[in-house]
Amino acid sequence: MDTNKKVALITGASSGIGADIAMRMASAGYAVYAGARRVDRMRELEAAGINISELDVTSAASIASFVQGVLEQEEKIDILINNAGYGSYGAVEDVDIEEARRQFEVNLFGLAAMTNAVLPSMRSNRSGTIIHMGSVGGKLWSVLGGWYQASKYALEGLADCTRNELRPFGIHVVLLEPGGIKSEWRENVMSSIQKTSGNGPYSAIATAANSFFEGAASLEAQPKVVSDLILKVCSSDNPKPRYVVPTNAKIMLVLKALLTDRFFDKIWSRFMKIPKSM
Repeated sequence: MDTNKKVALITGASSGIGADIAMRMASAGYAVYAGARRVDRMRELEAAGINISELDVTSAASIASFVQGVLEQEEKIDILINNAGYGSYGAVEDVDIEEARRQFEVNLFGLAAMTNAVLPSMRSNRSGTIIHMGSVGGKLWSVLGGWYQASKYALEGLADCTRNELRPFGIHVVLLEPGGIKSEWRENVMSSIQKTSGNGPYSAIATAANSFFEGAASLEAQPKVVSDLILKVCSSDNPKPRYVVPTNAKIMLVLKALLTDRFFDKIWSRFMKIPKSM
């Protein structure tokens, strides 16, 4: 244990943004503890000196074991990065309600449970930074993304409330709102759309949605833009409540703020290639 090193916990670290964050933070001198369900996908992190553990954010026992293991090793937790999450896409009518609940269990309730697990240590030390991986989808709708969007919209409110609850204890709560980032996310979303709504009354919209997401690959930024931002946040004594990356996501949010809902829907629907009628 090196008491001079800041200790960072990262959830959903088996691929994409989470894996990149873990590697970058380890290179920057943090003591990094990476958790994910797919431990075998984190062997590269382990080889780089990162502590890896199996972690299921929907399991109270798994969360408790993960956090307690870190505290036994380090006696403190300085940073929590709530990165675990996924996109359950398909028409709201088509998505089984149990799957909708699972979307919230992972993206919201699991995130809240991880946060609650580290708070006693952070409050005792009167310091800490909690970074939630939100999405530009917490401000903008996307075609067939009803339950995913709902979970990210809910996170916006949770982050605002907890930011103000925890400020008196010297704990920062930061919400990242990334747009398209190269990862497994887009391919998984396309698969979800096809499986859930590829046949039936929403099939034409599903075809259009997958065409949009396939074309959106060229707009995706490298995970480095998120990792760079997280390193900036973690080194700040007074981080901002929200950060948006990359630039095209910022432009989208400006348009949303300037336009009426009806006008934005018209433009956004055309951009996403949604059929005008069925």
